[in-house]
Formats: sequence, C-alpha cells, structure tokens
Amino acid sequence: MITKEQYEKMSKRAAPSSAVARNTAMAFLTGGLICTVGQGIFSLLSFYGTPETEARTWTSVILVVLSALLTGTGIYEKLAKHAGAGTLVPITGFSNAVSSSAIEARSEGFVLGVGAKIFTIAGPVILYGTAACVIYGVFYYLMINI
Repeated sequence: MITKEQYEKMSKRAAPSSAVARNTAMAFLTGGLICTVGQGIFSLLSFYGTPETEARTWTSVILVVLSALLTGTGIYEKLAKHAGAGTLVPITGFSNAVSSSAIEARSEGFVLGVGAKIFTIAGPVILYGTAACVIYGVFYYLMINI
C-alpha cells in the first residue's frame, strides 16, 4: 500500500511543471490587450460623436459579440490556450463561457440543449454575483442610514 507521503511525491514528479512567470506575463498582456481594444472601440465611438453613456454601452456590446464570434470560430480557445487567465477579462470571458456552453449543447436542440444548458458555466457567476450585490447593497444602505 502506498502512503500519503509517497503518493504526494509521485504526484509532484508526474505533474507537468508550470512556467508561472511566463503564464503571468501572458495573462497580463492578453488581458491588457483586450482592455486596450475595448478602450479603442470606446475612443473611436466617442470621436465620431457618440454620447459617452451610449459609447460605453456599445463598447460592451461589441466586445460581447466579438468574443462570441471568436468562440464560435474556435479562435478564442486557441487564444486562451496561450494567454490563460488573461482571456477571463470579465465581459469577454463571460461571453465566451455562455457561447461555448451554447455551442456544446446545440446538438441537443434549442430548448432542451441550448436553452437549458446555456448558463451551465455562467449561471453560478450570475447567482453569486447577484447575491453579493444584494449583500453589499444592504451593507451600503445600513451604512448610509445609520
């Protein structure tokens, strides 16, 4: 029988080494690039006279659509393989999660496949994000009114 210590040693030897510095740099650069693209879209819209509030909204919409298109064509997955966590920039990462779930479930039909499973990955984010907002909102309300 293998002891816990022996198993841990075997696991460490078998596990691939991780290039932490490289992975961190790639995540930083990729996340920064996605944010730079978003800023570029916003600046372009603003330059052509779109009011700031609308430009922000359109920037988000454009980033979501671009992320969904890149997910559908398989490009986002290839980018994520090299960029790691950098592709998890909130709005594009969320769009990728929803799009990839929909793509995987499409063979099961629109209702029982896509409709039922589209938020498989993103659902917990929505749930706990909403719950956190409620909790923070209650604390904020109490702090302001006390």
